[in-house]
Amino acid sequence: MLENKERRFEQDIETSLITYGGWQKILFTKSNYDATKGLDLDQLLSFIEATQPKQWARYQKIYQENSREKFFKRFNEEVNTHGLLHVLKNGIKDRGVSLKVIYFKPVSELNELTQQQYEANHFACIRQFAYSPKNHNTIDMVLSVNGIPLVALELKNQYTGQSVENAKIQFQKDRDPKEPIFGFNKRFLVYFAVDHFEVYMTTKLAGKKTYFLPFNQGSNGAGNVGGAGNPQNSEGYPTSYLWEQILTVDNLMDIIQKFMNLEVKKEKQEGRESTKKTLIFPRFHQLDVVRKIVSDVKINGSGKNYLVQHSAGSGKSNSIAWLAYHLASVHDENNDPIFSSIIIVTDRTVLDRQLQDTIMSFEHTGGQVETIDDKKTSQDLKAAINDGKKIIITTLQKFPVIYKEVDEVAGRCFAVIVDEAHSSQTGNSAQKLKTALADKQATLQEYQEIESEIENQELDGQDELVKTLISQGQHNNLSFFAFTATPKEKTIDMFGMLQDDGTKTPFHVYSMRQAIEEGFILDVLKNYMTYKTSYRLAKEIEENPELPTTEAVRAIARYQAFHPWVLRQKTEIMVEQFREVSKKAIGGRGKAMVVTPSRLHAVRYMQEFKDYIKEKGYKELNVLVAFSGKVTDDENEYTETSLNRNNIGERIKESQLKEAFHSEEFNILIVADKYQTGFDEPLLHTMFVDKKLKGVKAVQTLSRLNRTMLGKKDTFILDFVNTNEEIQEAFQPFYEETRLDEEININLIYDTQAKLRKYNVYNQADIDTVIKLVKQAQKKQDERLLGKVSSQFKPILQRYEELSDGLKYEFRVTLRNFGKWYNYISQLDRTFDMELLEESIFTNYLLKFIPNEQREKVDIKDKISMEYYKIQKDFEGEIFLVSEDPDYGMLKNPKQINAGINPLDDRNSLEEIIFKVNERFPNNFTDKDKVLLEEIYRSFVDDPDKKLINMAKNNDAQMFEKTLFKDIFEAKVMDEYQRGQQAYEKLFSKDDSYFKLVYTLIAKDLYKMLRSK
Repeated sequence: MLENKERRFEQDIETSLITYGGWQKILFTKSNYDATKGLDLDQLLSFIEATQPKQWARYQKIYQENSREKFFKRFNEEVNTHGLLHVLKNGIKDRGVSLKVIYFKPVSELNELTQQQYEANHFACIRQFAYSPKNHNTIDMVLSVNGIPLVALELKNQYTGQSVENAKIQFQKDRDPKEPIFGFNKRFLVYFAVDHFEVYMTTKLAGKKTYFLPFNQGSNGAGNVGGAGNPQNSEGYPTSYLWEQILTVDNLMDIIQKFMNLEVKKEKQEGRESTKKTLIFPRFHQLDVVRKIVSDVKINGSGKNYLVQHSAGSGKSNSIAWLAYHLASVHDENNDPIFSSIIIVTDRTVLDRQLQDTIMSFEHTGGQVETIDDKKTSQDLKAAINDGKKIIITTLQKFPVIYKEVDEVAGRCFAVIVDEAHSSQTGNSAQKLKTALADKQATLQEYQEIESEIENQELDGQDELVKTLISQGQHNNLSFFAFTATPKEKTIDMFGMLQDDGTKTPFHVYSMRQAIEEGFILDVLKNYMTYKTSYRLAKEIEENPELPTTEAVRAIARYQAFHPWVLRQKTEIMVEQFREVSKKAIGGRGKAMVVTPSRLHAVRYMQEFKDYIKEKGYKELNVLVAFSGKVTDDENEYTETSLNRNNIGERIKESQLKEAFHSEEFNILIVADKYQTGFDEPLLHTMFVDKKLKGVKAVQTLSRLNRTMLGKKDTFILDFVNTNEEIQEAFQPFYEETRLDEEININLIYDTQAKLRKYNVYNQADIDTVIKLVKQAQKKQDERLLGKVSSQFKPILQRYEELSDGLKYEFRVTLRNFGKWYNYISQLDRTFDMELLEESIFTNYLLKFIPNEQREKVDIKDKISMEYYKIQKDFEGEIFLVSEDPDYGMLKNPKQINAGINPLDDRNSLEEIIFKVNERFPNNFTDKDKVLLEEIYRSFVDDPDKKLINMAKNNDAQMFEKTLFKDIFEAKVMDEYQRGQQAYEKLFSKDDSYFKLVYTLIAKDLYKMLRSK
């Protein structure tokens, strides 16, 4: 008969831990656990006496017969002040005596004493652990080290009708956090809820508020594409990885020493500042990626690239910090460190504080971690590299400045960890990063073997061409570790692994799908709403000028986007939607972001939101805006700081904006190309999108909503611009594993080179002459040299000017493609092709001389008007993504580099252009869609009354709007209505909000116009 009681499950785990895991079985009745103290003090003192006899003898000499009580008192003082994790890593100090309560495994087994100390730890596995002095409750299994209980496991068995959910409830309801053993970071460091199929964990018991995280591998195993859960295990329980891989003595001690850390965050709530402490225990995918990379580095050494595709919100900052710390101490078979320095490169100008704090929290890194933030210069970065600092955190922007100046690095290897790797890592800045760190001597040797004519030439540091050439491609002394949730084609090509079928894939995957299914992030596509806009334009002038069609359509799009009626309609929809849905989310704390297409849009929306909120008298709403630099609108200059003010009128600095938005004072943030990546605000529930989003940008922007927190059940997106099909297309490649169909064809660069020559704009002789002059400049540049170089391009430009407009366009695009692809391809492969390098330098100069394409500016102001405008809901519901179909995650590398077809801009009459624009929309407008705003406004502007002009000139805006203009406006509107204009009827409905809106908008604009007369 199959034994299937819960006791059997406990016994099977215990057998594994004792037989293979390094633990010793202890019956609870045989232990000296003291429930009032929350530990086995006899066991702890026995360990100290055995491993630190001299220190303990000194301690006993000081305290004599009170030594036991004094030790426990001091132990508790240190734990209460610093936390148990700190005490485990650092021990305690009492009146000059230092005592360790635990010993960790040494990095190398060469030190016999430290190995013996580690083996002296008492590792106990105890079942049915009666923890309380108040009751007889027991924990299924406890793992303790030297009498200190560190791991608690509640085990549930599906055969008895219980699951992991019952284990979680038991921790939440039946384990009192006030008990000594359950104090946060006082005794237990981690609690596991386990059944046959799933594992969850937490580091803090807080009653019903206890927050459990999944600790599963994923349905197809760790690092592979899949969903939530664990794969089938033909050798045992699906959850056996927990006791076979994680809870073995060596692995658990490694996690406590090298992964666990205390995260401390300052928070402001209701005007009070509080400190939030979180004990971080790595999730399974984080442990797995670090261990797999370290293992691979030990086998392959330096010179390999790794792509890690981990979902947004999956804890990349911690994964990067742990990887950096582990790589800093990784040794080869000769016990020598593999990397001289670990350099963490991030795109964020303000470096991640969490990243720094996590690394700093580990032992043995004092003085070895250098942060090159915005207060330091590139010279500080140079010094940190040359001084051999073990871990350096910096931005990519710092590298180009120092790439010429890094000291000789022969024999030194570098690990470069790239946070949020995108194609920016494959451009010129990344090329200079490689130049700075590449072992030039080793590459020169390879170059000399190929090019016999420079066989005995030493690199003198002067010849920039050779220095550039030998820094290209992959280097044996450089390893790149790239982390991203949304890898592009170039990113996969540069950092991905080549498979047998020719495709390229990431080294490790924690997919968006798995993160969503595990509940670690929210699915931002669950509640999606799109609005469709349609409008009809009319020509307002008698003339019918011919205009360039493309530019005219662009001008019309701008006119429509900035039209005050359009901005007001969208503002009303957003504010009312926010009040109806978003404000109520997360216990009434929900916040929203408005994504706009330009900085000017952000400014106009800010004004519109403020006006609408004021008109409606909504006291509970307040808005912030975020954009870079200055925006000039109607001769007024605006900055982010000038527009953002708190309730008492104080300006909010850029550095204070995130904190201000998090506070209860503000709930809507309007952005223009800011805070769309790397912005982490869990209270963000809603996003209003008024900007075209594609590919990676769409995923990054909308993923700002996916952070979870207590009380946050869902998200909401309202999109005015993108269709649900377009958003699905953007997200689908990054839902699971993103792959590349094949490596880039390096020889495409030669095809482009040959194509360039066929235009007969320049030839080899032109290149040779320019390069000769460039080389002269490296030795010494006189007052004539720059002029000589410029003169060489004069006949080349004349040949270019002789081309037809279509061929000019093709040549320009091909020239740009050549430079772009050379920068990219040269990093993937060292071709050692000097001619190709010289041509890339030549074409780079040539591009600077070729004039930019001149676009004819089209001003349609006062030439058109908006007759009708309709905005209506188009889609509402969930956008579904396809899973377990690798074709949906396959990106394709280009098979050729084409200039494309020149979009020659034809010319059309304004009437024809308006007709084509109107034709795109269905002709289903009604009187209620008529835009009265412009019609009424133009009736005042076309023949302005002198009396009205005097009113505007001799009174302030408030007097004009609130009193003087009102009767004149009402008379005009009534006159139009009586003339049979049905559309004007809606101005006289019982709800006067529409009348007020039209009046206010017209009065403001008319006042400005009349004052200028």
